[in-house]
Amino acid sequence: MKIAIPSEDRELDSLVADTFGRADYFYVWQEETAEGSWLDNSGIAMQGGAGIKAAQLLIDAGVEVLLAPQCGENAAQVLNQAKIKLYQTQYATVEENLSAFLAGKLTMEITPHASRH
Repeated sequence: MKIAIPSEDRELDSLVADTFGRADYFYVWQEETAEGSWLDNSGIAMQGGAGIKAAQLLIDAGVEVLLAPQCGENAAQVLNQAKIKLYQTQYATVEENLSAFLAGKLTMEITPHASRH
């Protein structure tokens, strides 16, 4: 299973980004190998559709689970169509949320918010 988390910086102790589509980076952790890598969010500077672009980036990377504080309706719809499960983050850092998810502590699914554009 591949798990993605939006991040402000390229460090495990980085804060989880406030919004999915405008995150600078995504940390993608692969359970089978217990290794992670970083993806640059190429859609961050888009006027509109940043969430959809970020969703497609994760789909292309083979992500199966997204841990994020919030997600827009359009991005959530794209992620849901791709069968990516959405969980709401509860802790400050990427590492804390990944550990919490793996321990079964992140059980709340994200409720998408209306688009701002």
